Amino acid sequence: MTSLFRLAACAAAWTAALAVAHARDAGAAQPAPTGAAVAAAAPATPAAAASAPSPADLYRQHCAACHEGGVPRAPHSVKFQMMGPAAILTSLESGVMKAQGEALSPAERRALAEFLGGAALPTVTAAQMPRCDAARSRFDVDRPPPLAGWGLTPQSTRFVDARSAGLAAPDVPRLALKWAFAFPGATRARSQPTVGGGALYVGSQDGTVYALDFATGCVRWSFTAAAEVRVSPTLEPWRAGDRGAQPRLWFGDFDGNAYALDARTGRLLWKTHVDEHPHLTITGSPRYHDGRLYVPMSSREWAAAADPAYECCSFRGGVVALDARTGAVAWRSYTIPEAPRATGEKNSAGALRRHPAGAPVWNSPTIDAQRRRLYVGTGEAYTSPAAAQSNAVIAYDLDTGKMLWWYQSLPNDAWNMACFIGGGPNCPVENGPDLDIGAPPVLHRLADGRDVLLVGQKSADVFALDPDSGQLLWKVRHGRGGFAGGVHWGLAASAQTLYAPNADTTFLGTEQGEPKPGLFALEPTSGAIRWFAPAPPDACRPDTRPACDPGYSPPPTAIPGVVFQPAFDGWIRAYRESDGQLLWSFDTVREFATVNGVPGRGGSIESAGAIVADGRLAVNSGYLFGGRMPGNVLLVFSVDGR
Repeated sequence: MTSLFRLAACAAAWTAALAVAHARDAGAAQPAPTGAAVAAAAPATPAAAASAPSPADLYRQHCAACHEGGVPRAPHSVKFQMMGPAAILTSLESGVMKAQGEALSPAERRALAEFLGGAALPTVTAAQMPRCDAARSRFDVDRPPPLAGWGLTPQSTRFVDARSAGLAAPDVPRLALKWAFAFPGATRARSQPTVGGGALYVGSQDGTVYALDFATGCVRWSFTAAAEVRVSPTLEPWRAGDRGAQPRLWFGDFDGNAYALDARTGRLLWKTHVDEHPHLTITGSPRYHDGRLYVPMSSREWAAAADPAYECCSFRGGVVALDARTGAVAWRSYTIPEAPRATGEKNSAGALRRHPAGAPVWNSPTIDAQRRRLYVGTGEAYTSPAAAQSNAVIAYDLDTGKMLWWYQSLPNDAWNMACFIGGGPNCPVENGPDLDIGAPPVLHRLADGRDVLLVGQKSADVFALDPDSGQLLWKVRHGRGGFAGGVHWGLAASAQTLYAPNADTTFLGTEQGEPKPGLFALEPTSGAIRWFAPAPPDACRPDTRPACDPGYSPPPTAIPGVVFQPAFDGWIRAYRESDGQLLWSFDTVREFATVNGVPGRGGSIESAGAIVADGRLAVNSGYLFGGRMPGNVLLVFSVDGR
């Protein structure tokens, strides 16, 4: 955060905007300077004015007229830290803002990009990092992927069987750091890695996707996408020993592009922009099944609505099915069946109103191969009245994309960032409470052979649905919930236990009831609590860790007898399945010596859970926004660090 954000001229409005950034499901928006703030930051004396212009001066002189709402299609300043400094610099030097950038010196362009992007540009690029030798670069066809994308299984259970994990419960207390890898210039590390062929694949804030040797962390290859890659890359399965295997690696970026790479070499095979909405983004991980790639659609329009001149709103969440070999669109289905339209009304700033909009899909789709269905959870509406498919679970036909049913868990929930900018003119009448379903539904088979969909929500509600009809089977509330409470990114389920993390961050200051950050173990048949492991009360001491929150926001990961749970406080903990006893913990908020030579430090762990495969545990650490602790490291653990 720059000192500019502390200026009294914009403190009240932007304090709320900054706070909302960490709790937003996109986890994206941290405010760039507004016109009022830039004006207040102008030099106060002739001597200061005669010195080299500050980044605030450069923004005011060269950018503010367009990016404070003066040009309708120009990205509003609220979005700059979503883009990051590298994307801004590229735009100024070789992209759409090249003409404007030519008025600045190279040093001024860098200073402006860092100022607006909220982070330092990297001094080391992926191409400059040490590469693996020939032996470590070899793609191992005898090691097909043990995990199936973000949810670790097609059913999104986040359960890793004993053979795939290669790690037993008695081994867990002996886990030790094996190696650390640092992402250059990053302040957050949100891409959950995946493994296969002896490699670990992971995205990064500057858009670089890495293939790292899983044993040592050396770089096999790297590929630079057009924007930040927050998702978990998805690796195409193959049969062990297949010498002709040519698996693809799929992922999406923050600009709404889906990619396929040759997983062995990093060569680009295809790139598809999955929808034409200008504020499209992909934060949920694509899911591969039976020759198709299913890509969830979310947006940045909730942030664009902060601009009073923006015609709010027109985005609809959804899922796009792509041919996994070619990237061609097989079908596209929206969460809100009705297309947005102009209402004929204008907001108080004179901008046209549109409706309906919202219901983004932040999560990775869940596959039901038996029923040929796909399930997703949706977020809030952006306009009032809230669409019936917001805060809902939706079932689609895998083959056609037809919406089969939906279950809305919370109606009348419309919200966008205008509600946090002094009640801006684009704030919908309902004004929240913004209690998304950001976690994918878990398709779980009970002991009696029945299937259920298990769902968690920011309200701290956990519930079960009949996958055939969407009928509610049971519902419990295990915490206080709220704007930054409840289940954020995922559940996990073993055969006997449903694991539900709870964040319950004290955020707006208006929350009521006792917060219960920690991990709940529930009965899948009823939601009854088996045990509760509260977040340790001393993990967030204000004297040693002021930017700390005890909330359990990331998804858990289960192996037989054990569940791993990272947290906002930067710790990752392992609990025993039977009674919740703490078996192992590791504090990631520290500096690390890294295998790639880039300075590394851990921080808050937000949306990316841990993975367990081949006897190793891997987790990303670092999340800047909303007062959280920045970081830039990928950490890999093994028994005794072997």
